[in-house]
Amino acid sequence: MTRPTQPQNAAQKNAQNYFRKAELQPETLLKQTRKKERVAAAANTAKLRGLRLAKEAAEKQEKDKMDAENGTAPRPKPARAVKSVLRLTY
Repeated sequence: MTRPTQPQNAAQKNAQNYFRKAELQPETLLKQTRKKERVAAAANTAKLRGLRLAKEAAEKQEKDKMDAENGTAPRPKPARAVKSVLRLTY
């Protein structure tokens, strides 16, 4: 196996040392910031989803209560018509 070429000058050597150290660093500040933002966004989404589901459940419960008081039963949704599909073979 051949050895990689040695740096020609001090600038190249310094650059290679800098990037070698950067590769070894597990997480940079930017990565940590992005990770925190993703976690915060996921938590906010979960919170909003929970609030929305609770609101929908409360509305459904209120609607069912109103229907029971009025003596009307909820109507089932009509079945969707199945569209015929024309398949062509080549």
